[in-house]
Amino acid sequence: MNTHRLLPAAVLAALFTAQLLTAEVLDKTKSIAGTTVHYKVILPPNYDASKAYPGILAFGGGSQTMQTVDGTITRFWRAQAEQRGYIVILPAAPDGRLFFEGGERIFPEFLDKILADYKIQDNKFHATGMSNGGISAFHVAASNPKYFWSITVFPGYLPEATPARVSAISKMCVNMYVGELDTGWLEDMQQQASQFKSKGMTVHYAVEKGQGHVPATLANDGAKRLFDHFDQARQGCAK
Repeated sequence: MNTHRLLPAAVLAALFTAQLLTAEVLDKTKSIAGTTVHYKVILPPNYDASKAYPGILAFGGGSQTMQTVDGTITRFWRAQAEQRGYIVILPAAPDGRLFFEGGERIFPEFLDKILADYKIQDNKFHATGMSNGGISAFHVAASNPKYFWSITVFPGYLPEATPARVSAISKMCVNMYVGELDTGWLEDMQQQASQFKSKGMTVHYAVEKGQGHVPATLANDGAKRLFDHFDQARQGCAK
């Protein structure tokens, strides 16, 4: 056996294993008011617990189960979070209740516990999600505004858009994406984006050409556009 030939392969295997470790997504649980909350955490490479990182709270669509959450990690969050140095928190709906239909009861305690575990820059997150996750992002941010810099949905809208709830998010950067073929959501979101702009809010509203529900143009490499919004909000786009 020629050990000299095997050595480079062994070294490459070790390097590959190290890369996989830096890309690991953590599977976590917390008890909030007697309810077990399952969530995933994406940590940046070479994570340093003593260092503060920008944070994202990302909601899955549909039933918001952990299976749904898992389906979003590679498509939207993992690669850009690692490249740009973000911590991403992805909770599943507690007891199967959507985050705008009772599941939101875990907030703000869940956020306080996350902030105790990880150093998040300025103790504020970027709320984001698609479909039911987009509605959740708006709902949770409007109900707990001191914890959020921005809201980015694809698609999504603010439920129960009362003057008080609109005012609660008025200082946040709001980014709303909807597919051109997603007609029902498009009309509602266009109307709400116009309402927000009339209040002097910082709103980016975009219709994705040829796209249906949850635009594929924002997945994989397209997720760069989502993270560009997060980066911009950190630089102070909100008034």
